[in-house]
Amino acid sequence: MVISKENKDFVGSLIDYYINESESYKQIAENFVPEIESVPDTAFGIITGCVYSGFLQAYQNQQQTPSLEDMKEFNQIIKERAALIKKSILEPHRFEINKKETDED
Repeated sequence: MVISKENKDFVGSLIDYYINESESYKQIAENFVPEIESVPDTAFGIITGCVYSGFLQAYQNQQQTPSLEDMKEFNQIIKERAALIKKSILEPHRFEINKKETDED
C-alpha cells in the first residue's frame, strides 16, 4: 500500500502549517534550555513529531494502520522537506518574506 493522495496532501498541509508556525515551536524548545543541547534540533523534533502524530491520526480516522511501505514513504516526505523545516526554524522572518514573494509571483 502507498500513501493515498488525500493523505499525502494532508501531510503536506501539516508540514506547511508547522513551517509557518515554526517560531512558536522554537520558543517551546527554548523553555528546555539548559536540559537540551540544541534549540533548533529540538524544535525540528517537535515539529516532525507533530506531523507524524497527525499522519497516524489520519490513518486511525480511516480505521487503517500504516504499512511499513507507508512509513517509509512518510519518512521520505519528511526527509524531502527537512531542509525547509530547519530553515524556517533558523530564519523564520526571512522565510516568511520569501514565502510572501513566492505567493505574489
